[in-house]
Amino acid sequence: MSFCRMSFCMTNFCGAWTMKRSMAAVRFLVSVVLFSMISTGCGYHTAGNAAALPQDVHSIAIPGFVSHSQTFRIEQLLTDAVVREFNARTQYHVIHDAHSDADAVLQGTVLSASATPLVYDSTTGRAVSALVTVSLRVTLTGRQGKVLFENPSYLFHEQYEISSDLPSFFQEDSPAVDRLSRDFARTLVANILEAY
Repeated sequence: MSFCRMSFCMTNFCGAWTMKRSMAAVRFLVSVVLFSMISTGCGYHTAGNAAALPQDVHSIAIPGFVSHSQTFRIEQLLTDAVVREFNARTQYHVIHDAHSDADAVLQGTVLSASATPLVYDSTTGRAVSALVTVSLRVTLTGRQGKVLFENPSYLFHEQYEISSDLPSFFQEDSPAVDRLSRDFARTLVANILEAY
């Protein structure tokens, strides 16, 4: 075999070997990146991995929210949704009495609740879409009076399609108010858990 032909074969062999090595390096880097994304979860936390309140908190009293709004029973619907969310997402023992021997007390005040029509039906003149706004103050206080979580101006609003007239929007059996309450409860509980 001539020197040129041998040199050409060696160059091809080295080039192929280098290409295989670089492809292996690329595959390795892609594997590392994918593994790190999966193991960190890209910043998403499931309920089971959520951070917990201080270790001495085992029970939380959630008395009925207070309302400064004229909206019928909105405070009760919000309270019920928060209790259900705490029971579903956490291991804390939820108590309804504020004067109990709970480790922490969650107090909420509905400052205002309103529904503003956004879109009207041109034939009937009825509102078909509304922007619902609920303003709340929420405080979670420990046994010694230490504030564990506080949001004095919780503003929660959603747009909903409505099928009936606007005054009946906030009725107790309204699916929209039920969805609003569940969305608020999910957000509140997530915020409390993520604060620690």
